[in-house]
Amino acid sequence: MTEQTAQQKAEELTGEQVAEYLRAHPDFFVEQDELLRSLTLPHDSGRAISLVERQVHLFREQRDTLRRELVELVSIARHNDRLFEKSKRLLMNVIEARNLNDMASAIDDSIRGDFGLDAASVILFTDSELSLASQGALHVVPPAQAKERLGSLLDGERAVCGQFRESERNFLFPDREEPIASVALVPLRHDELLGVFAVGSCEPGYFDQSMGSLFLTYISDTLSRLLPPIVQRHTSAAPVAGIIAESR
Repeated sequence: MTEQTAQQKAEELTGEQVAEYLRAHPDFFVEQDELLRSLTLPHDSGRAISLVERQVHLFREQRDTLRRELVELVSIARHNDRLFEKSKRLLMNVIEARNLNDMASAIDDSIRGDFGLDAASVILFTDSELSLASQGALHVVPPAQAKERLGSLLDGERAVCGQFRESERNFLFPDREEPIASVALVPLRHDELLGVFAVGSCEPGYFDQSMGSLFLTYISDTLSRLLPPIVQRHTSAAPVAGIIAESR
């Protein structure tokens, strides 16, 4: 084969064909030391480097990328461990609560203390008369009023995060001197809508739609199962409390 014919054959090959051949024969360069030494590639610095140097450079870049990803994964795992421990402490305190006000107080203390947020709110929806009044983080409102004030925020089953309208924030966190700027809200459902669990921050961008809500959902799922029997006890106690009050 003449040099001209060989050059014509080489020109007929595409880059993809060469790449496909090398992928099918990864040991091609084992016996091609001279060819390896003659191959050069442009470098970021502007100078030409050998194929081996280029491979070493790529391996180092890949190693550095994997190392950064590993550090990030470890950091996320540690953050999730801390969140899990805080969530567990919160739920243990909630389980030990004697009544709804104690439960709401435990939630408020944990959210503002352990989690470092600015506010927590547990709002129950009921038309029944309860043997307690709204106090601290606990608020009791009629379902119709909640629907009117929160609207479509109650339609889903998952956490909703964002800045919300001012009227919605004021409804979720009433009587605050420093207004809440962003909110994460989770409906409390067990067969039916029981209420909402909300946490708030004075920082406008703290909660947004891209934020993960795994631990908020974990807490709200537990609250949804604990609340019905406790609310029932308060509902049953309401007439008795009224009779005692009238007899005094």
